[in-house]
Amino acid sequence: MVAMRVATFAQSNRMISDAMRLESVMANKQIQESSGVLSTDFGGYGSDAQHVVNLQVSVTRAQSYVDAATLADSKVQVMYSAIGSVTDILTQLRSQLSAASTGSSTESNSVITTAQQMLEQMGSLMNTQYDGQYVFAGGKTDAAPVDLTSFSSGSGSLTTADTSYYNGDDEIASVRVASDQTVSYGVNADNSAFEEVMRVLKFVANSTSLSSSDISSALDLAGTALDDTAAVQAKLSNDASAIETASSRQTDYKSYAETLSNDLTGVDVAAITAQLSTYQAQLTASYSALGKILSINLASYLK
Repeated sequence: MVAMRVATFAQSNRMISDAMRLESVMANKQIQESSGVLSTDFGGYGSDAQHVVNLQVSVTRAQSYVDAATLADSKVQVMYSAIGSVTDILTQLRSQLSAASTGSSTESNSVITTAQQMLEQMGSLMNTQYDGQYVFAGGKTDAAPVDLTSFSSGSGSLTTADTSYYNGDDEIASVRVASDQTVSYGVNADNSAFEEVMRVLKFVANSTSLSSSDISSALDLAGTALDDTAAVQAKLSNDASAIETASSRQTDYKSYAETLSNDLTGVDVAAITAQLSTYQAQLTASYSALGKILSINLASYLK
């Protein structure tokens, strides 16, 4: 005997549609539960889609500023460290010049030999690289800024500036840390403080002997160079502070924008899990009722 429904078509059809809609809702909720976001595409955010896009662009832009600032700050730190070594060279030079001022030929010869080594060290320090770039070269970061080949010959003069060792340019590095802010930073190898160091080292290193007058003049220039080098370090410290402050602002803004974006796109996973449990119970009950309705036929009805 063929089973027949007893006026159940409309009701069962509606129940099936409701169950299918509930399954669709559950499938979407399950995606939200696993992903932690309201939608996997911008279309699911409705009128908030443009706000979400704008916030995500802001986050990306802020991160690019932070990355640029981090790289620039690292370069400044490398420069600062190198100049610290320059300070050590000057301190040692002054100490040996003072010892040579007693008139001892041994001390005089010692400081000349030491100055030759120091001049090479200065050349190496001024050719310091970071991330594949020469940090004291101005804009010509792909080539060593200091060449001692010609410079290191001849004693030169303690009173006449000489930057013939320098092959870089006059550009000062800068980094964009915000849409409306750029921070200049760093120093080039032809800076007057470094030139003074190179000048006094060249004079001492290429002298055959040092008179008391030579030693006195060299000490004066070394003292001036030491003060000027300290001033350069202070400038670099200020540069680093400005970069780090700007980077901190961008980090804070990025965090703020991410929070706003998450508020628009994120979901409460615990709440979604609870909803899924409720929906599952509803769906189970719905299919149970639907099964009973579909099992009714005329024979069972007439019993």
